[in-house]
Amino acid sequence: MAMASMTLIKVSLNNANLERTTTTTPTAITTTTTAATSLYDLLQKSTVENAIKKYNNPNIRWSTQGMLRLSTEEMQRLFKPTLTRISEAIGNILNNPDARVQQIEGTRCPIEFTTYDREGNTLINLKYLFLVGGFAESHMLQHFIRREFGDILKVIIPQGVGMSILKGAVLYGQNPSVISVRRSRLTYGVGVLNRYDEKKHPKEKLFSKDGMDWCSDVFDKFVVINQPLKAGETVIRSYTPAKIDQKLSIINIYASDDEDVKFITDASVRKCGTLSLDLSTEVPITPSRREIKTIMSFGDTEIRMAAIDVITGKSVKAFIDFLD
Repeated sequence: MAMASMTLIKVSLNNANLERTTTTTPTAITTTTTAATSLYDLLQKSTVENAIKKYNNPNIRWSTQGMLRLSTEEMQRLFKPTLTRISEAIGNILNNPDARVQQIEGTRCPIEFTTYDREGNTLINLKYLFLVGGFAESHMLQHFIRREFGDILKVIIPQGVGMSILKGAVLYGQNPSVISVRRSRLTYGVGVLNRYDEKKHPKEKLFSKDGMDWCSDVFDKFVVINQPLKAGETVIRSYTPAKIDQKLSIINIYASDDEDVKFITDASVRKCGTLSLDLSTEVPITPSRREIKTIMSFGDTEIRMAAIDVITGKSVKAFIDFLD
């Protein structure tokens, strides 16, 4: 009788050196590695063997040779949440509003879709999906991706896939111009006050100061999610301090995964930076409108933010991880 397919993980209790080997046979896959089982015994006041017996899952077993045996079904169950999220992430890209998508009737998979080229303007058909990174070496992941997307994309797994990300980072470090356009992963902007407009602003955002009605917590967008951004592209906004004699201007920077975000209090919004600009320097004539120029620049893997007092030339800067 043939053995059922099992995944075997061997945990060495006495050897502190990391040892990992993988052997593939028609009936089993064996992985040998070390694990902190002694620490588990100390903290839980129990052994791994007793814990597994108490868990009472027939798909998980512990042998006297220090082998943790997981059935293929159990290993697939462990991988399922991660694989599902990867599938959803790819599906979200393929079904992006910027793509022209035709759906297969009765399924969620597109049969044809397009996206912008590296210059961010010309639409091109997508035909290939490259699987890279250390996790791409997983046969379970490879099989899953080919099963999910193999009918609509040619899945390519380059040689030395585990080093692809590192090599790409080195090439980018040597020549940053290899990436000329990025897509914004989030909607970025700042929190401001706007003149209150009862036709578009909710009453709970209304407050009055010095005889003027204002709307608080307005999210002033600089870029929106998935917007193509060329390297070095800059967005400039000009603001005025709420008070003429204001000594400090604080500009909070926010991000959201919602394209149509309206207020910094929306559920999808998070704060990702602050610019504090000193306005205490006396100027010969206090203007009725003191201009604060706010600049957001996109280059490399960072967003550069700056606030400039146009009157004095004072400035402050902040940096945001563009890939975060």
